[in-house]
Amino acid sequence: MPYPNTSERLHGLDALRGFALLLGVALHAAMAYLPGSEAFWVVSDSERSRVLSGGFHWIHSFRMTLFFLLAGFFGRMLLHRLGSWRFARDRFKRITLPLLSLWLPIFVTVVAVAIWNTWLKNGGSFPDNPEPMPAMTATNFPLMHLWFLYLLTIFYTATLAVRALFRGVDRGGHMQTILDRVLRIVGGPLAPLLLSVPAALALLSIPTWWHWFGIPTPDMSLIPNPTACIAYGMAFLGGWALQRLPDLLDALPRRWPLNLAIALLSSGICFYQLGLVSPSVAAAPGTATTLYAFAYVTASWTWSLALIGLALRFLDGHSPVRRYLADASYWIYIVHLPLAMAAQVLASRYQAPWWVEYPLVLAAVLAVCLLSYQLLVRHTWIGGWLNGRRVPRSQMSAQVGRAAL
Repeated sequence: MPYPNTSERLHGLDALRGFALLLGVALHAAMAYLPGSEAFWVVSDSERSRVLSGGFHWIHSFRMTLFFLLAGFFGRMLLHRLGSWRFARDRFKRITLPLLSLWLPIFVTVVAVAIWNTWLKNGGSFPDNPEPMPAMTATNFPLMHLWFLYLLTIFYTATLAVRALFRGVDRGGHMQTILDRVLRIVGGPLAPLLLSVPAALALLSIPTWWHWFGIPTPDMSLIPNPTACIAYGMAFLGGWALQRLPDLLDALPRRWPLNLAIALLSSGICFYQLGLVSPSVAAAPGTATTLYAFAYVTASWTWSLALIGLALRFLDGHSPVRRYLADASYWIYIVHLPLAMAAQVLASRYQAPWWVEYPLVLAAVLAVCLLSYQLLVRHTWIGGWLNGRRVPRSQMSAQVGRAAL
């Protein structure tokens, strides 16, 4: 079916956006169990899992590409519903302001969990000579998992500026017509292969590239790394183009088998080269690394496009459960990190197998997050702030009443 260029809600994409955020919770809950986690995570459990390690690699390869694709799509939809000034105000309120106001309490809580973990590991006391915290500078600033809000702020600002400039220069719309023709060519069946080129070349240009982790996460600097800007900026613009040209979006439900086949092949190449566990050395220049870079980025695009096609094909109808989780996902992702770390600290005190600990950690984090969303966010001004609307309690009562009937 065609998907019109309107503000009509697309339930499949709405659910998929929430799914991409919730995958981040599953990802971070697994990090204490990855081999070598003591080098890059606050908590390192004695139980290690190659299964979770492989799952981490797979999810990490496409999750943020998918998220920025959807952010670009819904961003343009919102812009054309609100207009430029109201759009800018909405994005500041719901994206930039949460970053500015919630970063400090989350950072303090993460530091408190790290201190607690150190205290427990040291037998209930603090080390005599603890390592001092590094100074915060523009190039050493812990954005943590909120870096996506920082990057979104940059993308929205840049897009509005370029759009205004472009419309001022191209008053007759001739350049836009040419650009649309190019986008339709690029957005054909070979789109994932063409779109992977800029990010793959950017990855190969990194002097020390830890290739198992793919695109370097811009979470430790106020100056985003160029590779992340290129990779996720391309995804954001790709989503913008999908919303502008509905025929490109309409093709994805038909192409999901092709995209899924390429995704499986690309991920298979990555796993064949590196296995399920991160190697202890960075990528060495050569043909194998070049193949890996292109396979990794192609996988990120094809998994994303395949999931979008599947969502449009099979999740097009309204579902109260999916809608609820989609609404809750933003709050859950913002607050989950210190909760996940705290749960991992508690789990590390016991010698249970990882396949017991990990599901319990994930379930506990999601339970606390969902409960806090229901009690503190959904029907309060916080829900209106983050989600753009506050669900009245009377609406919830009416829904319960209809369900009972």
